[in-house]
Amino acid sequence: MSRNIILIISAVTLIFSQSACSQTTKKNMKYNPLTPEEQAVIIHKATERPFIGKYVDNKDKGIYICKQCNEPLYRSEAKFESHCGWPSFDDEIEGAVKRIPDADGQRTEIVCANCGAHLGHVFTGEGFTQKNTRHCVNSISMKFIPATENKENNTNMETAYFASGCFWGTQYHFMKAKGVISTTVGYMGGHTKNPTYREVCTGETGHIETTEVVFDKTKTTFEDMVKLYYETHDFTQVGGQGPDIGDQYQSVIFYTSDSQKLMAEKYIKILTEKGYKVATQLRKAPEFWKAEAYHQEYYEKKHGSPYCHIYRKIF
Repeated sequence: MSRNIILIISAVTLIFSQSACSQTTKKNMKYNPLTPEEQAVIIHKATERPFIGKYVDNKDKGIYICKQCNEPLYRSEAKFESHCGWPSFDDEIEGAVKRIPDADGQRTEIVCANCGAHLGHVFTGEGFTQKNTRHCVNSISMKFIPATENKENNTNMETAYFASGCFWGTQYHFMKAKGVISTTVGYMGGHTKNPTYREVCTGETGHIETTEVVFDKTKTTFEDMVKLYYETHDFTQVGGQGPDIGDQYQSVIFYTSDSQKLMAEKYIKILTEKGYKVATQLRKAPEFWKAEAYHQEYYEKKHGSPYCHIYRKIF
């Protein structure tokens, strides 16, 4: 047998070997079983009929994950009402969604970046939100995980509580941060149960306007959260934040563990060494009371930005 023939046979054998290995790897990937209806959309790229999807009108807080591989795709804060018949989002979790132009060039498909599951299509220039983007997603391609379930059952999730003046501005920055799954504004540290905003504003409840931040520990860290906290408010101000004066606006980190406390202490020391007189208090987290609905994602709803919480890089 000539040397050339041997080389050809070896090359063909290698190609088939690689192909077989590729198929084996694909078969070994752990994907969730799909119903025929789910396969039609997720695998074969069909479209769910409008207004029948279970998440079209869902307004609960949490995350939307891929039905096939459980990869987080969208935060509830990015969902908005477009009246198109399918769930609409104006932003995805960073790196979670891949865009693929349709063959005819008319639309852009969106798929799960992790497993390639078909999600729907993305559109721009419609003016629904400031981001001017609409991810039109089939409900059947996703699974919704409520924020409470994330905190209780997912070991990759961690919860932190930050007070830095008006909670509208605090939430504005944290809800945009990488790795953050959900944010909720509310009240902590006082002596009354289930306080109202009007009661807290009297200064007699002892409560402080606070933002609850749930983040994915595989995407970010509590240390990153602390850095962002200090870079988005005046932590040297005592008894308020900017023009908002009162104990309910003071700078406080409510720690939920010894490790969180140590990390907060580390950055207070770093800032002190930089010459800052840090007014931030560290307190063990008591019960968190969720604020009224109209306070949640306030600046997103009003299409505005904070006047007190301006980002400035420190670290």
